[in-house]
This record gives sequence, C-alpha cells and structure tokens, in this order.
Amino acid sequence: MGRGYIVDDAVEGYLSKLCEQQAGPVTGLLIGQSSTQRDFVVMATRTPQREESTAAAGNSFDKEWVTEHARQVSRMLPGGLSVLGVFIISDTDAKDTLTSLRQLVFAVENLISSERLWNPADDDVTECVTLHVNPKTRKTVCRTFDVKDPKSMAKPADWKYQSDVCSSWIMVSCCLNVDMLVPLPDNRTSTENMDKCLKEGLKVWAQQIESGVCLIDGKKLPEDTELTAGQKRNVRQSYTTQLLITPDEQRLTDVVQRCGGSVSVKGAIHCRTYLHSNKPKAKLAEKLLKRDVVSTVATRVQMVLEELLTSEEESKGSSRDKQQTEQFCLPRRIFCPVKVSGPVCVCDYQFSDEGLSEVTDRLKEMLDIDAVEQDLDTRQEITAEIIESSVAAEPTVETTVEVLEPKRNNYIGVAMATAVALLATAASMLYLNDV
Repeated sequence: MGRGYIVDDAVEGYLSKLCEQQAGPVTGLLIGQSSTQRDFVVMATRTPQREESTAAAGNSFDKEWVTEHARQVSRMLPGGLSVLGVFIISDTDAKDTLTSLRQLVFAVENLISSERLWNPADDDVTECVTLHVNPKTRKTVCRTFDVKDPKSMAKPADWKYQSDVCSSWIMVSCCLNVDMLVPLPDNRTSTENMDKCLKEGLKVWAQQIESGVCLIDGKKLPEDTELTAGQKRNVRQSYTTQLLITPDEQRLTDVVQRCGGSVSVKGAIHCRTYLHSNKPKAKLAEKLLKRDVVSTVATRVQMVLEELLTSEEESKGSSRDKQQTEQFCLPRRIFCPVKVSGPVCVCDYQFSDEGLSEVTDRLKEMLDIDAVEQDLDTRQEITAEIIESSVAAEPTVETTVEVLEPKRNNYIGVAMATAVALLATAASMLYLNDV
C-alpha cells in the first residue's frame, strides 16, 4: 500500500453533495497538509463554472481552467495548507480517467510551484493525489503520482475518512516587520520587466527569511522538539513567534548598480501556519511559517502587478504621462475559518476600495465556502493610507514613506496595505546593499 490519507468527514459530505447535484464531470481540488508518514485532507473545493468554457463535450474537462483555479486557491492558503491534488466526479471508469488526472495533477503542481520563491527542502513530500468518485456507486479510487518524476506511474493510496481531523491542530503566528529594497533596471519598458526584477529581488529577500532565526514563545527550540505532548482532541494550542532576520554575512562589498528606480517594501504583516497534531516538530513550524511570510508578501506584490499590467493594456494608445508618480494600496490579509468550530483558517486579500461582501463572494467562488461578514477575521491587519508628506510627526501603525530626491521621475509607486509600503523612487545611480 502507498501513502495514507486521513480525510475529514466534511470532505466526504461535500463530495456526496456534489455527486447528488452532478450533471456532468465535476473537477476540484483537495486541500490539506502533507507529512512524512501520511497526508491530512481537510477540505475540497469544486472548480468554478467557466462562463466561456471551451472544454469539449462528454467527460473531458478544461485543464487550463482547473490549473488557474488551483493557482488562485494556493494564494488563499496560509502556512501549513496546500493543494494536495485533484478530484473528479464522473461515471466514466476510473481507469479511463487516470491518464487525464495524471496530466492534470502535474499541470497544477507545475503552475503553483512556478510562483514559489522559497527553496524546496529535502524532506518535502513530492507525491500528489488524484481521486476518482463514481456518482452512482460512490466508489472512490485514490492514486498518487510523484510530481518531481516526469515518468512517475500511478501508485495506490489508502483513503480513510475521520471526524474532526484538524480540530486539535496548532497555530503558530508572528507579526513581521518588512524592510527591503529592490532595484529596477534603467531600461525598464514594461510591467513584465518590472515583474521579473521584483521577483529576483524578492528571491534575495526570501533567502534572508529562510536563514532567519525563529523564536517560539521567546525561545530558540531544538529542531526535533515536539510542540505538543499528549494533546487532547478539540483542545486548541497556539504559539507566538518572533522571526529575527540577520544581515547577509557573505556580503563582501556594497554594489554600485545603474538603475531606473527602486522599490522599497516596508511595514508589518501578519503570518501564520497550522500544524497537524501528529507530534509536530519545531523544525516543521519554522519551515512552514517562513514560507508563509514569503508567500503572502509575494502574493500581494503579484496582485498589484497584475492590476498594473491590466491597466497598461487598457491605456495603450493613450497619452499617458510617463513622468507621473502612481501610488496604489496593496490588499490586506483577512482570515476565514474553514469550520466554525475549528482552528484552521483560509485567507483572502482585500483591496482598499473593496467591501467585505466582495471577500465573501471570492471565498464562495474559489473555495465554495458559505461565509458571512461576521465570520471574517479583519483584526490582524489594517488598511494603510497613502501619506503624501515625506515625514510623519510621530510613528504610527500606518505607513510612513520617506521619498528620495530623484533625478528623474519615470517610476511607479505603490503603497502596501497593513502598514506595508511599496514605493518606487527613481535615480540615475543608487548605492544598494545585497544586490
């Protein structure tokens, strides 16, 4: 027998409901947490209907649409949760869908991993799951594939339902001050080029996060320390951490680089990760928390760049003033519980011009969660304000941006929500560290 999957009984109820409503093949994602011994599946979500669906008739599905859905969902998952695989509800024989499911799970993993800025670890699980459910007989066939092996063949897996799988999971959280500077090229001509430069700059910062020191409840714990011992079901435990970022000791000299501008990211963000209750170690908590730090910052930057790219396309042919400084508020992070009685939450990102109803709409569309505004946790981060003045009288939790004196003003500025500011300032020559 291959890998074992412990699946929350709410997933069984959700799949059964889809079987009853099913009028054709239904695809979706399986979400949870991997461990060395077994995986935990805490929720499933169907692929939303595509209005202009180009999928062929019959039992085929739109691979491009499913993978894009997986990319969007992965952005809404805090540390400790990830897309573990895919499912399909179809009356076609399971053997006939295996090839399509194999292609789909590889495509999903390739797209999601292309957005990751953290380096994989040697102990990371590389097997992803596919599940076929027959809507008439309710028979399930579970198979796994090693997505790091292009020649991987299907392996059988053990699929077992269990109640309250994540009821006693641990939450580890931290509030981190972010302060980084990313140079932009002198010959920057499009948002796509800025995207590449920001991604490279974020990778440098991500490496600093990975090498940071994590204090759990004020202590640097040995890697093999168990965070819980004899934990009881339905007893919640949480830990507060501090992430200490050390300067790059490998730097020999400062680097002089010709730039068309720079992007400064400053402020504070809320990060968290969830850990399964099967003797989780401090090493796992630190790894997943650091990954959430990197992912949540990168996600917000990417979301704004996507908005800029859209507006750039719409403004083609117009007499846009290239000397203009533009500022945008990046979204703040909002959490929503997967279950009312459970500790595990998913998240969404709210732009300053959006209401909470738009957040609940996205939770319904992307994760099929029927949330109301009262369910949302909006307390962890606040919306930043774009401050025109360069210096504030007194520091506050709002963002204060000190604008450098540029020699030319062909740059884009963005202010990040939750006291995180993203501001591009142009100069013909900048002296940068760690470039």
